[in-house]
Amino acid sequence: MRVLWICNIMLPMIAEQLNLPYSNREGWLSGLADKLLSRNAGEIQLGICFPVEKSMWDFEQILALKENTTCFCYGFEEDLNHPEKYSHSLEKRFQYIFDSFQPDMIHIFGTEFPHTLAAVKVYNRPDRTLIGLQGLCSAIAKVYSAKIPLRVKYIPTLRDVLKQDSIWQQQDKYKQRGVHEIEALKLTGHVTGRTDFDMHEMDRINPNAVYHFMNETMRAPFYSGSWNPGHCEKYSIFLSQGDYPLKGFHFLLQAMPKVLEQYPDAMVYVAGSNLLEKATLKDRLKRSAYGRYLGKLIRQNHLSQHVVMLGRLTAQQMKEQYLRSNVFVCPSILENSPNSLGEAMLLGVPCIASKVGGIPNMLEESQDGMLFPAGDSEALADRIIEMFQKEELARQYSINAKRHAYRTHDGDVNYRHLLDIYEDICASTTAR
Repeated sequence: MRVLWICNIMLPMIAEQLNLPYSNREGWLSGLADKLLSRNAGEIQLGICFPVEKSMWDFEQILALKENTTCFCYGFEEDLNHPEKYSHSLEKRFQYIFDSFQPDMIHIFGTEFPHTLAAVKVYNRPDRTLIGLQGLCSAIAKVYSAKIPLRVKYIPTLRDVLKQDSIWQQQDKYKQRGVHEIEALKLTGHVTGRTDFDMHEMDRINPNAVYHFMNETMRAPFYSGSWNPGHCEKYSIFLSQGDYPLKGFHFLLQAMPKVLEQYPDAMVYVAGSNLLEKATLKDRLKRSAYGRYLGKLIRQNHLSQHVVMLGRLTAQQMKEQYLRSNVFVCPSILENSPNSLGEAMLLGVPCIASKVGGIPNMLEESQDGMLFPAGDSEALADRIIEMFQKEELARQYSINAKRHAYRTHDGDVNYRHLLDIYEDICASTTAR
C-alpha cells in the first residue's frame, strides 16, 4: 500500500535529518509517521510532501527516517503568507509528485491551504482521497471578528494598511480560503473528523463523502506529567494563543476586572506571538488593530501588572507552563478540536472553555471541566472565580479530564484506527 501524506508543514523528524529549522505546531504527525514506519515496514510505503522555501521548490529525497525503512519526501512551493491565493503552479508540481510516487491513496491533513484543492484536483480519484478535517475556514470566516467593536474592525493601523491585513481583510481572506476549502471537500470521497460540529459541516458541504471518525494523537511530551495543585501558581490563568480575534483573548481581558475583585493577585499568561510588544518605535509601528485593541483593554481595565506575554514556546516549555497554571482557559469564538485543550486535559490542568463548535465533544461539562457561552465575558469571569474558589472541584475535574483525554488521544488506538481506514479506502474502488 503506497500512501502519500500531504502536510501543512515539514515534519520535525524530516527537518532534523536535513538540519533545517522546524515548527512543533504539528509535531504529533511525526509520532504517527514513526508508528507507520516502525510497525509496517514492507506493508505501507509512506511518502510525505510539504511546503518548502522557494529555493527548495523541487526538493525530492528518499530518507531513512527509521532503521530499515525509507520514506519518499517531496517539497512544493506555496505562499504561506497569502493562503487565500490559489496558484495553478501547484497543480503542475503535484502532477510530478503523483507520477513519481504512484500512490494508491493520498491523505491530506487539513483544508486551510490551497495545496489541498490543487492535490485533490490533480489526483482526481475521490475514492482514494482522504482529507483530515482540522479547522474549517468556511465556518471560521462567519465569526472571525469575534464581537470586537466595528471601529476596531474597520480602522486599521499603519501596519495593517501596508500589509493589507486589517481585521476585515483577514476575515475576507478566510472567506476566500473557505471557497477553496469547499471546492476541495466537494471533490473528495473520504474525510476524517472527530466532532459533531465537523460532521455536520461536512454533511452540509458534501453529504456523499464517507465520514470516518478519527481522534487525534497529541504531541509526545504531553503524555507524561500531571498537574498538582500544590505546585501550581495560585490564581494563574494560561491562554495558549491570543494573536488574532478568533482565539478570544479580548474576552478574557474583559473578564479580568470581575476576577480581580475577588482575587487581586490573579495573573494571565499568554503564549504565542506577542501583539503587545512596544519596547521600540518599530514595535509600535508593527502593531495591528487587534493588538491596539488588546492594549486599550489592558489600560482601561488596569491589567498591565496582571498580563504576561510569554512569546513562542517549545512543546516542553508549553508543558511546563500548563503545569504551573491554576487554570487553562480556551475562550475562542469557534474551534473544532483545539489541540491546546487536549494537551491541557492530558496533563490534568483544570480547564474552562467556550461551549462552541467541537469543544463539547472533547470536554464534558461539569464532569471534565467548565464550559461557558462563547463570547460571554461575564460568564467566563464567573467560571474562573468558581474554579479558584472550589479547589476540590478543580482537583476532581483534573482527574476526570486526564482520564477522558487518555481515552480520546490514545496513540495506539488512533494508529490502529487509521490503518483500518487506509485498508478500507484501498479495498474500495468507488466512494460509497
